[in-house]
Amino acid sequence: MGFKTCGPNEAMVISGCCYRRPSIIPGGRAFLWPCIQRLQRISLNTMTLSIESTHVYTQLGVPVNVMGVAQVKISSTNSEMLHAACQQFLGKSEKEIRQIAKETLEGHQRAIMAHMTVEEIYQDRKKFSQAVFEVASSDLINMGISVVSYTLRDISDSGGYLKALGMSRTAQVQKDARMGEAEALRDSGIKEALAKEAQMAAEYSNKTMIAEAQRDFELKKAAYDMDVETKKAQAELSYSLQAPKTKQRIKEEAMQIKVVERGQQIALQEQEIMRRERELDATINKPAEAEKFKMEKLAEAQKLKVVLEAEADSQAIQMKGEAEAYAIEAKARAEAEQMAKKADAWKDYQDAAMVDMILEMLPKMAAEVAAPLSACNKITMVSSGNSDVGAAKLTGEVMEVIEKMPKLIKNLTSVDIHKSMKAAMRNT
Repeated sequence: MGFKTCGPNEAMVISGCCYRRPSIIPGGRAFLWPCIQRLQRISLNTMTLSIESTHVYTQLGVPVNVMGVAQVKISSTNSEMLHAACQQFLGKSEKEIRQIAKETLEGHQRAIMAHMTVEEIYQDRKKFSQAVFEVASSDLINMGISVVSYTLRDISDSGGYLKALGMSRTAQVQKDARMGEAEALRDSGIKEALAKEAQMAAEYSNKTMIAEAQRDFELKKAAYDMDVETKKAQAELSYSLQAPKTKQRIKEEAMQIKVVERGQQIALQEQEIMRRERELDATINKPAEAEKFKMEKLAEAQKLKVVLEAEADSQAIQMKGEAEAYAIEAKARAEAEQMAKKADAWKDYQDAAMVDMILEMLPKMAAEVAAPLSACNKITMVSSGNSDVGAAKLTGEVMEVIEKMPKLIKNLTSVDIHKSMKAAMRNT
């Protein structure tokens, strides 16, 4: 008494006491009573069978040899099939089971071969295998065996039928191959020609586009070059027009500098004249005026004295007349002395006085010389190219007239202004 077990690749069959029908347990355990119950085992392994049928006549009487491979096993998924397998194979070895299944499959394989032609078996092996599988499965199921798979492994013959069939097929294939090759060459030539045509068209189109792009580039470049040359010419023309204007402005500024320098020289001369005037006024005019004022005051004092004495005396009227006469006489003497001093001063400073007067008159003379020019509305000047033009020319001519004045004054009055100015500068 005890438990018995079996693996998943076998089944236990228990019969005897307590069982009206044997109990089949695939891959498990069961309690067994010794002596009153019997335990048997059956294999559930898959069996590979080589099914060889030699010299079997096909439907058209051509003998062929067929080699098939099948995998079969006792089914454990269906209890009825498992009971049928136990009834058929329990107590038999696996070798005996393999032989029974092999003979059954070989019989069905021969039967199928007899109903098919060699071409059908050779060309449609799947159809042949499917037919054998279906027919054999229906019989083996009744034995509790299921066909897992069946495959046609090889087919041959001893009469050379398959070889001839292969040669015919080979010839047909070669024929088809040659025709296909010719058609392929033809199609290839056509396609190659079309490809070359497309290539040439693409090349011509590309060259045309390149030429158009080159043309557009040249046109744009020519336009840009023309714009550049135009701008350059305009710049050169502007420079050539601006250069004389710039030179003219430079000359005008230089002339303005000369005018300023001349103005400064005239201002210095005017300052020198004013200094000489103040010197003459301080050395001659002021003392003469002071002496005149002194004499006048003395005369007035004397007159007042006489008047007072006349008022005090009875002869006031007479003395008053005398006082007035004396005052007139004193005034005359003072004026005479002043004139004498002025004459002496003019005698001593004759050249300086003349210079003073001349320098005082020079600005007026310059204004008179320039007055006709200021009244002109338009002046047209012609230059030889070596002399100044414009305002510089006019200013230069006015200054030349002023510069000739000292020489003219010397010819008229014998007074040399340059010499007198130098002497005055040395004395100071």
